[in-house]
Amino acid sequence: MGLLSNRIDRSSLKPGDHIYSWRTAYIYAHHGIYVGDNKVIHFTRRGQEVGTGTVLDHILVSSIPNRSVVPCTVCTPPSDGHGVVSSCLDCFLAGGILYRFEYAVTPAIFLAKARGGTCTLAVSDPDDIVVHRANYLLTNGFGLYNVFKNNCEDFAIYCKTGLLVVDDSTMGQSGQAVSIIGGPLAAVMSTPLRLVTTNVYGMVATAVGVYCASRYAADIGMRRDVMKVSAEDLTTRLTTGLLQVVEPCLAVLPPTVS
Repeated sequence: MGLLSNRIDRSSLKPGDHIYSWRTAYIYAHHGIYVGDNKVIHFTRRGQEVGTGTVLDHILVSSIPNRSVVPCTVCTPPSDGHGVVSSCLDCFLAGGILYRFEYAVTPAIFLAKARGGTCTLAVSDPDDIVVHRANYLLTNGFGLYNVFKNNCEDFAIYCKTGLLVVDDSTMGQSGQAVSIIGGPLAAVMSTPLRLVTTNVYGMVATAVGVYCASRYAADIGMRRDVMKVSAEDLTTRLTTGLLQVVEPCLAVLPPTVS
């Protein structure tokens, strides 16, 4: 792996690795945990890699690679109760390139990789614990899929670290979600500079600075609203309702009365 690329060869894979592959036009990356024997455990929305339950799905689904109509004999279909699935490495990659997510990177490397969803400042747990979490959640689930708070990257980061965001009003662990929100947020927050300077380069530099600062502060390795939760405790909390993740939905406006 290079400084700006996490691309790896299959020969360097080991159980417990957090891997991902970019989809069409680099719109998003799909994440999972490699557990050995050419298998990857990953989190989906009822078997689909991405989804919001809104009209945005038309854009996201267009970037999903075409699947073979012949069922794979290695992959397991999603359960009716949850979206954690096991796939062979070939089906997981879907013809894409293999990348490994990096942990315990330095702040300089973290900021150098401007695209979110490729690395974190957080430290990974031992590989055997990571594989145990992934296998346990394959059987017991990871709650409801939420593209901003509980997606495939959140699943993989939890398996690697055991860290869970406990504040339901904030973003999840996903660096991709932070990037999606952070870009427009940086543009909005830098807008008042137009009252101070008309220098375009200065405004761009400030917007980039705001974006990087938001990514850094939102990284799972820097946040204070997280706690270490075992996989067994996690599923118990989900079952008893002590931990809830709701699917996003579009607000429906009441009909107007003429």
